[in-house]
Amino acid sequence: MPITLENVGIAVRDLDAATAFFTDLGLTVLGRDEVSGEWADTAVGLDGNHAKIAVLQTPDGHGQLELFEYIHPDAIETEPTLPNEIGMHRVAFSVDDIDESLAIAARHGFRPLRGVANYQDVYKLTYLRGPSGILVMLAQDLTKNPEI
Repeated sequence: MPITLENVGIAVRDLDAATAFFTDLGLTVLGRDEVSGEWADTAVGLDGNHAKIAVLQTPDGHGQLELFEYIHPDAIETEPTLPNEIGMHRVAFSVDDIDESLAIAARHGFRPLRGVANYQDVYKLTYLRGPSGILVMLAQDLTKNPEI
């Protein structure tokens, strides 16, 4: 049976701020909408479900994020997930220039958790807390541009 990953859904505090962060990193907004009604209650399993959503796509056309901000019921704040906790862990992106990507993240107020690691001169990678505490991994393949 074939299976295809459609997207990763992430609840956020502020849809506009989260969308701005991910579009500045290079994703494109495919669409925005508000969802509610019986079909949404049934699909999500939450009575009175009403949310604003944005679907974003990576430049290669293969990855999508669905960001959603709840209007009703109220969103529930939680502590950000730690790297060693069970559950939804992170969203990871390959980038052409990690320094440029980190400069973009910094303009939004986000910095690496603990610097940038170099894995055997093959990858430079880092984790940062993005909008709504989302753990974001950025990785640059050094074998694609060895001069960097």
